[in-house]
Amino acid sequence: MDKVVVLARGLGTRMRRPEGGAALDNQQAAMADAGIKAMINIGRPFLDYVLSAAADAGYRHACLVIGPQQEAIRRYYGEEAATERLDVCFACQPEPKGTADAVAAAEAFAGDDPFAVINSDNYYPVEALRALREQPGCAVALFEREAMLAGGNIPEERIKRFAVAKIDGRGCLERIIEKPDDAALAALPRPLWVSMNCWRFGPSIFQACRSIGPSPRGEFELPDAVQYAKDVLGEMFFAVTVRAPVLDMTSRGDIASVAAILQGTEVRL
Repeated sequence: MDKVVVLARGLGTRMRRPEGGAALDNQQAAMADAGIKAMINIGRPFLDYVLSAAADAGYRHACLVIGPQQEAIRRYYGEEAATERLDVCFACQPEPKGTADAVAAAEAFAGDDPFAVINSDNYYPVEALRALREQPGCAVALFEREAMLAGGNIPEERIKRFAVAKIDGRGCLERIIEKPDDAALAALPRPLWVSMNCWRFGPSIFQACRSIGPSPRGEFELPDAVQYAKDVLGEMFFAVTVRAPVLDMTSRGDIASVAAILQGTEVRL
């Protein structure tokens, strides 16, 4: 299992918003204005760090799901970047219709092979990416909330709004709870496990992505496809629990903190 799909199609709405106190250089400001979070330079493009971690974990083939207007990503990884450990290709998601629609765009790349799915604006610990490779069948990597707070860059008030997972007695995912309220969080056992869109899938996920309807916000959401794969197709998703943080590059205010944490990190593509 050496394929990873990286979702890089998002519009970067929050990154586009001006934010007082966020001092950006010209390149960072240009990428932030365009909403291309993956290409924000923190010594080198942020996505370089994401892909290097995937290569450290043993992945050798990466598919970047991008939009028609994201030529900066296609040009850099298709023509400019020196890649020795990773073969990089692209899949196009013509319109930003949600994460399930983005995964569906990578079907030709994945074929019948198992593959991982990660975000382009998150830096995942190598141990989580490696554990997904070593786990047979479908799986989700979940991150302890306290570890996220202790070692990451995401403020507590933002993490409180992140999706959390309910795990059954077999150690498998029961469901993802999006934007949990206080009552939902109180009902879950401790520790709380945060979902950061880090998955291992097989080909059944494509049938699931094609079978679901849009969410209330009009997008085809990956958690809905996962629930369909569980409830209708009979897939089990093992919960890989990780006590390490995920870094988040969502807004302009995240750039400096992510750069500080990743400073000195070796990058080899």
